[in-house]
Amino acid sequence: MPKTIIHNSDFFVAALSQTFISALQLDPDGMYAQVGIGIIEKFSDESIRLKRFDGSYSHYARDITKFQTNKG
Repeated sequence: MPKTIIHNSDFFVAALSQTFISALQLDPDGMYAQVGIGIIEKFSDESIRLKRFDGSYSHYARDITKFQTNKG
């Protein structure tokens, strides 16, 4: 079951455990769609940086992105 990550402590635990995180944003129909997946490389109160499978990085704003993990 996916777990939504909201708090800095949850992002910290996910980063330490190298858990893969999905980044979801609202699409034009108002449904959440996955826009990225990766391991948390860095986080702040404003954004999250995920390291993708190919080694590249993506940045996501915390105010418009929902983050989930499949780890219960």
